[in-house]
Amino acid sequence: MPTETGRIVAIDADSLWVETIRKSTCGTCSAQKGCGHGLLNRIRDGQRGLVRVLPGTFPLADCRVNDEVSISLPDEVILRGSLIVYMLPLVTMLAGASAGGHWLPWSADLAAVAGAVAGFAGGVALVRWHAWHHRDDARLQPVLAAVARGQARELQTLQPL
Repeated sequence: MPTETGRIVAIDADSLWVETIRKSTCGTCSAQKGCGHGLLNRIRDGQRGLVRVLPGTFPLADCRVNDEVSISLPDEVILRGSLIVYMLPLVTMLAGASAGGHWLPWSADLAAVAGAVAGFAGGVALVRWHAWHHRDDARLQPVLAAVARGQARELQTLQPL
């Protein structure tokens, strides 16, 4: 389960907003040149991002703004998300190209291109719908893994319930 460190910037009724800093781990990865994450890290390394985090087993009342936290996301969520984001538009694009070339009355190449564009757009729309539909699914959200006090980190580390 990968973890990332960050700082609490806001507390909602049921979640936290954590500011994270992108860290490049590309130096140890075998796919350095062919990975989109590596390219994004070279362009935007060090930029901060806000992530909505569920408290998990930690009491929300014990968390304070500026506390340093570790957040985690299960490996299976990353794998499933990657499959949905990358494969669904590709599969719908190929299906659209096949259907367009078969059913549209235009020339086969033009119909296949139109079907591919329509299939890709449909796949992207399905990915957006899936993200919206599962936006509050606790199984798919990052959760707190550890909390340390902000101003005096050496004082204590909070324990989960």
